[in-house]
Amino acid sequence: MKLLPHSSATLLIRTDFADQSSWDALHLAVSTPNKNDFLANVEFFEDGEFNGLVKDQILARVPAHHNHRLLIIADKDTLSSAELPLLVIDLVEEGPNEIRVIATELWGIENNLSLANMDFYEFAHAVDEDGVFRGF
Repeated sequence: MKLLPHSSATLLIRTDFADQSSWDALHLAVSTPNKNDFLANVEFFEDGEFNGLVKDQILARVPAHHNHRLLIIADKDTLSSAELPLLVIDLVEEGPNEIRVIATELWGIENNLSLANMDFYEFAHAVDEDGVFRGF
């Protein structure tokens, strides 16, 4: 079983390889600074061995020395929606520890948690009725 690589940034893991144009759109959305020049510090990870894996299978591939609070997953749900709602998993927080966030708002969660400006529960309590965080 292949483990996730060590990274200096939070990993954004691709698990759906059906639509390259959606992946490219996601990459652009996450890599483009917002109007105040904020940008998520992520490393895009795409390896065909992760195709079709679900959350628990990915969590089993987190190495013991992993030093990031978050894992971000671009799965079929992400890449089949125009809003590109990524699955964000907090590896520290005890319930609720996962939410969906639209790609253009990923920077807010990643930046604020990495700087300890906010807690994950603040984002979890700000999701819309469909469980997706679209910003404050």
